[in-house]
Amino acid sequence: MSRFIIPTIETERLILRPLTVEDAGEAFEWTGDERVSKYMIYTTHSDISVTKTWLESTADLENEYLWGFVRKSDGKLIGSGSIRYRTDEERWSFGYNIRYDCWNQGYTTEATLRMMDYVREKHGAKRFVAEHAVGNPASGRVMEKCGLHCVGECEYTRLDGTPVKGIEYELNEGEE
Repeated sequence: MSRFIIPTIETERLILRPLTVEDAGEAFEWTGDERVSKYMIYTTHSDISVTKTWLESTADLENEYLWGFVRKSDGKLIGSGSIRYRTDEERWSFGYNIRYDCWNQGYTTEATLRMMDYVREKHGAKRFVAEHAVGNPASGRVMEKCGLHCVGECEYTRLDGTPVKGIEYELNEGEE
């Protein structure tokens, strides 16, 4: 695999489209919000220039689709999500983050289900994995609604090197 071409896809309430540097202002609304970033691998963006740098870096992603989540009702960019093929594990992992004022409205589940369906259609994906911080059980509920089941505790590392205790979920379709 290599650099994926990211298409625009839709759900009932969302348009999932490629992110651009021009999205920095709206993206900073969640990347700069400590309530959101405390559960993410990145640290809270201190200003919009950090968000721009992140968006510029997404041009180098390999084996990964990254979408912005745009609400159809008002055209507002409310979050982002990615799904990446882990070549060493031969399975797909996903993650997401969304504006705090959009939590608990089903947008994340809706977008994640669509990302999973896309890689099923495009790549025949059957194996998925995701993890969330122990302190963020709502993210685990999203994973369960997407068909994954809890397999136990894990640890992952934030981009600043800080270890995070997490919970891992997986889905292996077609396996007993």
